[in-house]
Amino acid sequence: MGGQAKRKQTSKPKRKPRASSGVAELSAQERMKLKMQERAKKKTAQKYTSEQLLQKTEECMDNFDFEMAQMFCQRALDLEPTNLKILDMLGNICAELGNMEKAKQVFLKAVELSPEEGHSKYMYLGQIHSGMEAVQYFSKGIEIMLNLFEKQTQLAGSAAAAFSTHGPELTSKDISVAFCSVAEIFFTDLCMEEGAAEKCKEAIEKALYYEPANPEALQLMASYLFSTEKPQEGKEFLMRSVALWLPSLRKDTEPSSGTRYNCKEQKIYKKNEIPPYESRITTAKLLIEVEEYE
Repeated sequence: MGGQAKRKQTSKPKRKPRASSGVAELSAQERMKLKMQERAKKKTAQKYTSEQLLQKTEECMDNFDFEMAQMFCQRALDLEPTNLKILDMLGNICAELGNMEKAKQVFLKAVELSPEEGHSKYMYLGQIHSGMEAVQYFSKGIEIMLNLFEKQTQLAGSAAAAFSTHGPELTSKDISVAFCSVAEIFFTDLCMEEGAAEKCKEAIEKALYYEPANPEALQLMASYLFSTEKPQEGKEFLMRSVALWLPSLRKDTEPSSGTRYNCKEQKIYKKNEIPPYESRITTAKLLIEVEEYE
């Protein structure tokens, strides 16, 4: 009996190493799901091309089904691990799902593969990071945007049309928004850094240079002027910003009423572009500060 007891004791430790496996720690339902995903992955690789998978990804994104979009996009990436378009799309999807760490990894991979082409990955990385690191990413993205914008400007007619087929056309508004992102960092994370005020103003001025009718840029200039104790000038910029998108004020401040606006500011009346939610919240706070309650 003693020998039997001894054999039982020595047989138990043999099963312990299996517990360290990540799969072993999953529930039966999770293991089944993992197996089904692996089977689907193999089946998809045989059935669809990466281009077809991207089409399905876009369909899911249009329907706001980002979880399915991520699955299709990941399978496309498995087929083409160095495809920059797929990497950008997957990073975007991960960001939409709130998986910032995954998004960061994907965008950094895109930077590694093509550091001098494609500005969107740098803009996303700027949003994910903070402080000077964010400014560096935004600045690199802006550098690429300006180079692309210059090429678009130089090309004319059919040549420009052919060039734009390689991707969405970059607009002056895109560049303006990018400079606004830099200005916001100096307003918040880096507000105590030496020279922050000057760098903030410089970024806002560049934003307004590329898009004078950008409500977000006008609102940022108003905030800057208020912070430098120039309330009257700040209020003027604030009201110009609000008049570009708030319906009630637009009726009262159409160009025919005598208010002076340049051509770009007049065009935006037709577009009825509304600034981001965070910018509108800041605008509301500033309006209260200057006692503009209506």
